[in-house]
Amino acid sequence: MKDLKKYIAEFIGTFVLVFVACGVAGLICDTANVASVLMTALAFGGVIVAMAYSIGNISGCHINPAVSIAVLINGGMSVKDFIFYVIAQFAGATAGAAALKAMLPAEAGTGANDLIGMAQGQPNLVGSLIIEVILTCIFVLAVLGATSKKENGNVAGLVIGGSLTLVHLLGIYFTGTSVNPARSFGPALFAGGTALANYWVFLVGPMVGGVLAALLWKLLNCKCKKEEK
Repeated sequence: MKDLKKYIAEFIGTFVLVFVACGVAGLICDTANVASVLMTALAFGGVIVAMAYSIGNISGCHINPAVSIAVLINGGMSVKDFIFYVIAQFAGATAGAAALKAMLPAEAGTGANDLIGMAQGQPNLVGSLIIEVILTCIFVLAVLGATSKKENGNVAGLVIGGSLTLVHLLGIYFTGTSVNPARSFGPALFAGGTALANYWVFLVGPMVGGVLAALLWKLLNCKCKKEEK
């Protein structure tokens, strides 16, 4: 029952992330409008803060396969939990996007990610992959650091939410900012077209970024222990 609660929590958290944050992105995000970009970035960060303090004590509030794989690599969860977390995250993102699609006006988007240069007909696969790897690595490193000590518990949600807002402020101008394969899957599924065809970029980029962050964290943590001795 305890494990089931964790998986349900991950489903709910990812549902809320897609429904609310991608909903804001679909309705108001305009990269030419600074206020619009800021509001969209704050929507993603705000959802993470809200979910961290509501389901964080149940599942850890990963709601992101890139975070889960980093936690797995660092020994913070079992392979079984990782598999079910990812399933719950993708299911929650799909359900959130479905609900969003049903409620949004026809002319609104779903908050799906896009490749650098796609709007100009010059998609840049390599550049899009690189920006997603870097931004995800930054975000996941912040997650690992904020959750590394129990005494950080009171502020961890704020740090993580602020970090997600930060990477969105830059990434929105490039790819719309994924840093989360589940968040990208639901909106792409219902947007179809190039968003779905290019989804693999927003699967591979964030997962590589998550693995890189986990390895960097292990390296940094190892150095700290040696210095203490």
